Amino acid sequence: PRDARPSHHGYPLSIVPIPHLSPVDHRNTLQKTAMVVATSAPPTVGMQIDAAIASLETLSTTQLYATVIAVSLVFSFYLLNSGGESSALTMMNESSSDSLRKPKADRKRMKTQQQQSREETDEPEPRWHILRITNYVVATGFTLSVLQFASNASTYLNDSTSLLQFLMVWSLFLCYFFGFFGISFIELDDFVDQQQPSQQQPSQQTQVAPSRQLKKAESSDPPVKVVNIHPPASSAPVCTDPTSFKKPSSKIPSNLKELPNSEIASLVLQDKIKDHQLEKLLDPHRAVEVRRLKFDAKLDSLGCGGALTELPHKHALDYKRVLGANCEIVVGYIPIPVGMAGPITLNGESVYIPMATTEGCLVASTNRGCKAISQGSGASSTILKDGITRAPCVRLPSAREAAEVALWIGKTDNFLSLKEAFESTTSFGKLLDATPTVAGKNVYIRLRCFSGDAMGMNMISKGSLAVIDALRQIFPRLSLLALSGNMCTDKKAAAMNWIEGRGKSVVIEATIPQDVVRSTLKTSVRAITEANVNKNLIGSAMAGTVGGFNAHAANNVTAVFLATGQDPAQNVESSNCITLMEETPEGDLWISCTMPSIEVGTVGGGTGLPAQSACLKAIGVKGGGENPGDNAKQLAHVVAAATMAGELSLMAALASNSLVAAHMAHNRKPASK
Repeated sequence: PRDARPSHHGYPLSIVPIPHLSPVDHRNTLQKTAMVVATSAPPTVGMQIDAAIASLETLSTTQLYATVIAVSLVFSFYLLNSGGESSALTMMNESSSDSLRKPKADRKRMKTQQQQSREETDEPEPRWHILRITNYVVATGFTLSVLQFASNASTYLNDSTSLLQFLMVWSLFLCYFFGFFGISFIELDDFVDQQQPSQQQPSQQTQVAPSRQLKKAESSDPPVKVVNIHPPASSAPVCTDPTSFKKPSSKIPSNLKELPNSEIASLVLQDKIKDHQLEKLLDPHRAVEVRRLKFDAKLDSLGCGGALTELPHKHALDYKRVLGANCEIVVGYIPIPVGMAGPITLNGESVYIPMATTEGCLVASTNRGCKAISQGSGASSTILKDGITRAPCVRLPSAREAAEVALWIGKTDNFLSLKEAFESTTSFGKLLDATPTVAGKNVYIRLRCFSGDAMGMNMISKGSLAVIDALRQIFPRLSLLALSGNMCTDKKAAAMNWIEGRGKSVVIEATIPQDVVRSTLKTSVRAITEANVNKNLIGSAMAGTVGGFNAHAANNVTAVFLATGQDPAQNVESSNCITLMEETPEGDLWISCTMPSIEVGTVGGGTGLPAQSACLKAIGVKGGGENPGDNAKQLAHVVAAATMAGELSLMAALASNSLVAAHMAHNRKPASK
């Protein structure tokens, strides 16, 4: 009898028993029957699945496992990418459709609001680079585990313990993949750009609280909107750059003067308005207020927010601070403009450089040098020596006795007794060495002392008197002629400071790519190096200068000294500098400045005045450092960096013969009537 039963494939399968057949004939008959049935009906999905499974049996275990893993990874990446992409596309489509339905004026306003929305968050940026590194580590670990398993899959499949270990590890990997993998590759700015600020009413827009507001008496403007403002936008063209002759861009809002200062500062931060355009677009007084808001926001990103609060920009001076500290018979004060150059990358950190000067183009030129250095390797600065000096002049009855004093000081045990006497007068000062020089009956004892964060002249002078008293106990016939015998050497050009150093001895260097030399400095590597050799080296040698193998180091040293409350007269020895330039094998520009006698401090003297203190705070070196001497050393690095930036920019201007044209265009104005 025939028995028709439905098979799992979905079509009837007839089973006809065939008696009295051998097993071989029975099998052949069944195969022929199956072929007939297969040709009589189209293949179904189930048949195709069975065929695929049968084909997999021909693959080795390793090949099969690798295929499964590859399919899983592709599927995981598809899920991760499709989710964010679809969301972004949906937001874009919705934004586009909404904008198309709005009138032209509304669409323009919505576009402006979308641009402003990018600055309306002040939350800290997540550290995406950490997650990115973790992704690479996890992906590498997962790949290695798969390769390890595939290398001996048959053994691991038969070993339940090893197989369980692999499954547990892979489970952790998969949890990470589906939970976190790919997050760091999302471009957050795309989502910020695709937000729909038009849904918010203008009156409900939230402004970010400023990093640090200036005094309310100075400005009642709302806070500046800031997001990712550091590193700042590219530097504005400087006076030695012909592009600075151009008129302001036509993209500047026509109602600029009607905008509050905070919004104008935001435009400057976004590089939509250049710093040097503010005086032309506004009035000079308002330009200063806007620029202060801008720099306050930038300095806050370096942890120096509010530094400019105590830097006056209106007529004000607390004469009580001057009394008994800075000046006598006071009748007033001389205001000197303070400009801000930078940022410059110095020893891996961004630094701004305050400069007080009345020389037009100096700050702008230094700013261009800072930009070129930061576009290159950044500045690398090292302190070689640190010690302020004082050289008392003592006199003996005879030259022989003078020689005996010098020989006695040269012995180690005797120096230690002088060191003890010196350090009994100070908490921070440490006597480092004493070098005697004999001239007939006179002995000039050059004492060098570590003075912490103070410049140290008062400290070492007080200690020098204690040293003389100690010497008199050994040599009663010794008399003090002058506490300073001019071998220090203070406030005078001297080979002693050039060779032995005084204060902080600094060497600083940087490498500027040749394309930056062309685009930013507007010259070539060969031209600037030749100009440096013939001007700064050969020309200075022909003039017989001492420590003057540079273009204008004193310009930048003095400007920083005036801004930060240093003794401006010490610019004489602090400006000792030799500027060297070379073309590297790669065709780039290498520059260095060696300055053996930078004399600076961050406590005492003029550093306590409000304006000078504000400039020190802008650099991040106000007062004493965490370790004695740290802040003063950093200030010396900044002075050297400003000097190298100024040397670089001026030499580029000389090499391209644009110096005079720039000064005539930017540093001349009609005489006021």
